[in-house]
Amino acid sequence: MAAPATTQGAHLLRLILSCRKITAQVTCPSTHSIVAMASSTEQEFAKEYRAKLNRFPRANIFWDSKTASRIGDKIAVRLRETGVSSVRIDVQEELSRPLHYRKMVGPFFDSVKRSGITIDGAEGLIFLG
Repeated sequence: MAAPATTQGAHLLRLILSCRKITAQVTCPSTHSIVAMASSTEQEFAKEYRAKLNRFPRANIFWDSKTASRIGDKIAVRLRETGVSSVRIDVQEELSRPLHYRKMVGPFFDSVKRSGITIDGAEGLIFLG
């Protein structure tokens, strides 16, 4: 019973951030294939994106902590559908992010945890804001 838990916990959760979008993907370490993915470019976020794109003055960042939280909910649902209950993160990668991004992704990790997915390594992160 302990072997599947360690294999299952080895899935890697990565965030790809830019000023235009946030993407979360979970990969299997043995095959490097994507197990689950969620992004702010999905259809349900299109209306909000267009509103920010057409606003004057134009926003510098097209996603916020609310969007990050909703992406966290989506990835958690998709992980549960595939049977993954635990993921790990690269703490050094998360700590190397600029402070304004770290503040905005805090709600992402909170929403994934609230959905019942264990995140190994997130306990070392401190999100301000």
